[in-house]
Amino acid sequence: MEIKIIQSKIHEVRGQRVILDFDLAEMYEVETKALNQAIKRNIERFPEDFMFKLTAKEWRNLAFPKEPEPAIKDLTRWSQFVTTSQKYRPKAAATFAFTEHGVTMMASILRSEKAVKMNIAIVRAFVALRQFVINYDKLAKEIEELKLITSNHNAQLNQIYDVLENIMDEKAEQRKWNDRERIGFKPNK
Repeated sequence: MEIKIIQSKIHEVRGQRVILDFDLAEMYEVETKALNQAIKRNIERFPEDFMFKLTAKEWRNLAFPKEPEPAIKDLTRWSQFVTTSQKYRPKAAATFAFTEHGVTMMASILRSEKAVKMNIAIVRAFVALRQFVINYDKLAKEIEELKLITSNHNAQLNQIYDVLENIMDEKAEQRKWNDRERIGFKPNK
């Protein structure tokens, strides 16, 4: 699986980058239920900074980021509207979110060849995302520095233009344009 596809499954929740349980199950090619059962059998390996359950509000924000928050009574109808997608299931409280450390810990639980390869790819996606953020922060800082440096340039350039115009005006006054010898085409008189 490509890193870009994996990165598209990384969300930000509670200030942390996470992958949801059903996305991990899809990547590992196992059922979400089987993945969650393996986690529950090894729950001591997943402290809260490795894995946590989403709240209903967090789930709605991830599932429908641009829509207004539905009323609680509407949650019972979600299954009628989106029955084809496991991602939009109404059981928000049962959805686990895994941080980068949680995904790494998953390697010790799921030992299939596919799981090992996926773990390597997922960790690389997290690292690439972190590097992008670091580079973005550096670039933003450099742009801010350039803004500070160039903010005074307009005023300084205007001062330079004013001085040059004054010098040119003084030189023009010093010359006697009408007394100089004409060059170029001279009409016959």
